[in-house]
Amino acid sequence: MEYRVEVITLPVSDVDRAVRFYTEQAGFVLDVDYRPHSEFRVVQLTPPGSSCSVQFGVGLTDATPGSVRTTCLVVTDIEAAHRELTGRGLAVGPIRHKTSVGDWQGDYAPGADPDRRDYASFIDFADPDGNTWTVQERGFARA
Repeated sequence: MEYRVEVITLPVSDVDRAVRFYTEQAGFVLDVDYRPHSEFRVVQLTPPGSSCSVQFGVGLTDATPGSVRTTCLVVTDIEAAHRELTGRGLAVGPIRHKTSVGDWQGDYAPGADPDRRDYASFIDFADPDGNTWTVQERGFARA
């Protein structure tokens, strides 16, 4: 039996503002915007290359807008991702990396990991409601 995560529900306060943020600034692809009546709306978007989507809308959750923390995105080049997201006007935190080699509880230092170790380099951003995202690098290939 396989158990796949395919959709994560995000609580937002303004659906139209969230659609603009996720499509225009975060670069997600709009898959569905279904609104059969004023009491229900579901918007589903997918990060490029992902098999897992996010959804938000009206009548989907009673969670507090902005309460989802550190949902992870994985990229192969953290520096390129940082340039792309900031180029779209997204407020992205600085690139940082874990300083310890064997202990993932260690401190961070500025910039990408010098050895480009998997899961060692990160950036962060938040949507307009405060739902937070962590972008981490895995599979960097030196040219």
